[in-house]
Amino acid sequence: MNLPWQNQRILVTGGAGFIGSALVWELNRRGCESIVVTDLLGTSEKWRNLVPLRFEDYLEAEDLLPRLQNGALGKFDTVLHLGACSATTERDATYLARNNFEFTKDLATWSLATGARFVYASSAATYGDGSAGMSDTSDDLQRLRPLNMYGYSKQLFDLYAQRQGWLKHLVGLKYFNVFGPNEDHKRDMRSVVHKSVAQVKESGIIQLFKSHRPDYADGEQKRDFLYVKDAVAITLHLAETQRAHGLYNAGSGEAHTWNELARAIFAAFGREPRIEYIEMPEALRGKYQYFTQADIGKLRATGFTQCLTPLTEAVRDYVQNHLLLDRRLGEN
Repeated sequence: MNLPWQNQRILVTGGAGFIGSALVWELNRRGCESIVVTDLLGTSEKWRNLVPLRFEDYLEAEDLLPRLQNGALGKFDTVLHLGACSATTERDATYLARNNFEFTKDLATWSLATGARFVYASSAATYGDGSAGMSDTSDDLQRLRPLNMYGYSKQLFDLYAQRQGWLKHLVGLKYFNVFGPNEDHKRDMRSVVHKSVAQVKESGIIQLFKSHRPDYADGEQKRDFLYVKDAVAITLHLAETQRAHGLYNAGSGEAHTWNELARAIFAAFGREPRIEYIEMPEALRGKYQYFTQADIGKLRATGFTQCLTPLTEAVRDYVQNHLLLDRRLGEN
């Protein structure tokens, strides 16, 4: 068994970002403040996610590996590696290879050498169009065909970790469509919930992409939507469960249509749905996932028994208690 969280020293990469800052928030709630946060703040507003949170130190990501390797930062019990470029539309493959693959290799090498528990963000984007299945129980990772370079950068590390035998010791989470507070800075990568709230306030209409497949009606494309508060609960459960190792799907286990999501957003406003279907950009059509649904049986088998937040309830909490109040996690 791991030490209780309040007795651990934790490194969170990407700790000012979406899931990373939510992890720091939940660790604070569990009594842990001995946390070192690293990120690339740049010119975005994600620094605001850190303001309500409690942690020991902050440093920019480019300074992390040198300071770990020379011992300046000391030891950590657990490394939660959420730092990565998460833009599915990023076309600079060299940048993604260095930032998402090489950096993760170096950090995992250091963590395993020092005995730190290493938990990292993979992605459901590794599954591509889903034709090879979305099971986290198969060892045949080579069968997967990501649709974009972001997904492939995550796949590269999954494959590398498997070849090195690391998947017997560390945990990788294949996050599905995560949404919730603290994603404001993500620009085009913000969830449809975040984007749609602005649309409803401005025009009273939510725009969704038309379908370009005859087997899916407009707005009936399906995704597995996971509330960030549930994503954090899953992540920390796997981090503290020593017998858990390898790759795990992190999703709700239930697919919902974009139309259902839109109706949940309107319900949070107390309004009748008004949905408009728009053309999908040409650049996305060949890379678009029409159906994702996590099989979370492997996760449940580790003893994760928590009930996940129903979509309508999660959307209502996000809209009413966070977006409409411009309230981040940890703010009263």
